[in-house]
Amino acid sequence: MFELFYHPIYTYGIDKNSTFPRDRYKMIKNYLDEQKIIINFQKPNLAKFEDIILGHQEKYVTSFIHGLLTEKEKRRIGLQPWNEHIVNRTRYILGGSIGAMKSAIERNNIAGNMAGGTHHAHFSYGSGYCIFNDLAICAFKSIKDYKNINKVLIIDLDVHQGDGTASILKNHRNIFTFSMHCENNFPLKKMKSDLDVPLTKGMKDNQYLDILQKNIKTLKKPKFDLVLFQAGVDILNKDSLGYLEISREGIKNRNEIVLEFARERDLPLVVFMGGGYSKPIQHSVDAFVDLFIQCSNYANIIN
Repeated sequence: MFELFYHPIYTYGIDKNSTFPRDRYKMIKNYLDEQKIIINFQKPNLAKFEDIILGHQEKYVTSFIHGLLTEKEKRRIGLQPWNEHIVNRTRYILGGSIGAMKSAIERNNIAGNMAGGTHHAHFSYGSGYCIFNDLAICAFKSIKDYKNINKVLIIDLDVHQGDGTASILKNHRNIFTFSMHCENNFPLKKMKSDLDVPLTKGMKDNQYLDILQKNIKTLKKPKFDLVLFQAGVDILNKDSLGYLEISREGIKNRNEIVLEFARERDLPLVVFMGGGYSKPIQHSVDAFVDLFIQCSNYANIIN
């Protein structure tokens, strides 16, 4: 069964006056519950300090947890105004990602977090709605804690480049970073992933899926022990921050390519939500619901 980590704080941990579409989390959860999709929901634990500093500067982590970040540092992250739940929200989201990573490895199956994919967080600062980089931390922790995990593959298919992930992991050869993103989009300054695939504005389904298939094919030769999939749906043609023209069906086909890649190689797979900013937000919600239904079906096949 597909294990999916979720906490209501994912929604209420963002202030109701923030421009960030916080309701997407509870909307996805409500739909999956109403439709009785076969998912084993898990409540995450708060991420531990010692796990957070696997991927971040201790000074930065301490400053955030104790409310000592400057207004400039907060503005760079976004999500403002911050409410009293922002610290625990951040730690629960990271805890959900770590929990999903453990579940996927220990069951040799798929698991996910109904949040996360916070790929713009850098070693010593946050950016672009991202405070701590759960992809980098999960990669480090999986290698540290599990003897059978020696090389990790990060597949980042959010519309925005995983610049923080690339920066944090640039000198770690046992973690391979692959980012396929819109070239003329945030962040303005791109970092160097192990494999970057920049896409032109307005790209549609067929070209996108062809490029993805060709690049995924190059990843079939190296030996990996774990896949971390940043499954942002902001490539959707309805997204307000995306600049690509990928349909809902195109995103489903994208997901299948990654799921099939992991299935063929019998690799544990962790799914992180990533971005989705359509107006109305229902379009993003629908795409994420598709993703988690696909993950549920995939888990049942593996079982």
